[in-house]
Amino acid sequence: MSRATHEVSPSSKPDPAANTSNRAGSRNAHVWLFRCFLIAALATIALSLSPFGAHRWVAAAIGGALAALIFAAEHSLRRASAATVLGGAIGGLLGGVAALLVTFVVSHTSETESAKSFIEYASLVGFGYTGIMLGAQKAPAISTGPLRTLFVGASAVERGGAGHDPRDEGKLLDTSVLIDGRIADICEANFLDGPLLVPQFVLHELQMVADSSDTLRRQRGRRGLEVLQRMQKLQTIEVRVIDDDPAHAGEVDRKLVELAQRLKAKIVTNDFNLNKVASVQGIGVLNVNLLANALRPAVLPGESMSVFILREGKEVNQGVAYLEDGTMVVVDGARRLINKTVDIVVTSVHQTPAGKMIFGRLDERGETHAGVRTAPVGRGERYSEPQH
Repeated sequence: MSRATHEVSPSSKPDPAANTSNRAGSRNAHVWLFRCFLIAALATIALSLSPFGAHRWVAAAIGGALAALIFAAEHSLRRASAATVLGGAIGGLLGGVAALLVTFVVSHTSETESAKSFIEYASLVGFGYTGIMLGAQKAPAISTGPLRTLFVGASAVERGGAGHDPRDEGKLLDTSVLIDGRIADICEANFLDGPLLVPQFVLHELQMVADSSDTLRRQRGRRGLEVLQRMQKLQTIEVRVIDDDPAHAGEVDRKLVELAQRLKAKIVTNDFNLNKVASVQGIGVLNVNLLANALRPAVLPGESMSVFILREGKEVNQGVAYLEDGTMVVVDGARRLINKTVDIVVTSVHQTPAGKMIFGRLDERGETHAGVRTAPVGRGERYSEPQH
């Protein structure tokens, strides 16, 4: 029976993409509420104090302009990592302390009041700016050094031990690997550790595929959402949907690479092009297809196996069979034996970019050997060469 026959209506089961969108919408509503409160507060303060002797409405405009500057700073800092923000804050505080020391020294000199005021304000601005910039730039290096407890948290360091950076454990999931579905089986087998991160833009693309008018694309998208939901229910691994979105708009692959660079995370995918692009830029990639190829059983020339001839090959008298893992087996002299199970002897094995190809010939002895491999793909009449 086809997959579509058993397909359950999307409304009858929870949709992780919809739940995440609802949570994000609720957070955005709260953020804008606080922003409106800040604008009202600054405008009220400016109206009541009338700074610089300005008219009350001009003062209110000054308050609104100050709120706009604060929003611009918030928008810029939102894209920075937590270590960068914390490093900039600590650097700014240290710069303020240095400016206070300069002010204390200058206040005991015989300079004019205007000169003292200039030096004090200039040192405050100069040391503050220098501290913020240096703190933000050097924070990632400090976070892996002796002071990393300030940046990654004491509990994380205790769990990981010396020299351990929790950010290196993060693994970003690509849309293709969720649609493929094998990642859930890998997680259930405990072959992946560390948090698995699903960016919002990947989830959005998966939802767009699930809402496609094309039946095949819609089924693939829904399967990806079902795989994600299945992984979130696992107790052995943490799966998180993150709101972090790179500043530059573009394709999902480009955003994924930029986010992996910023978070020092690896990418889990089965997309060949994304694998190459990420590898060139020094990003760790876990390719599910490469893992599947590595786990295919090793076959050596001279070994015997039983295969089901499925179709004819390209060359004369060739038959083609497939193992359970999808490996193609080309058998000489088996064209006349389509839809039959035969014993063959492996003559050679070739590695191609798509995987392994096995070449063999019919086993002329027509008997079962010790250590014979079987590949029960399909059903058909068993055939063996007549004994001479």
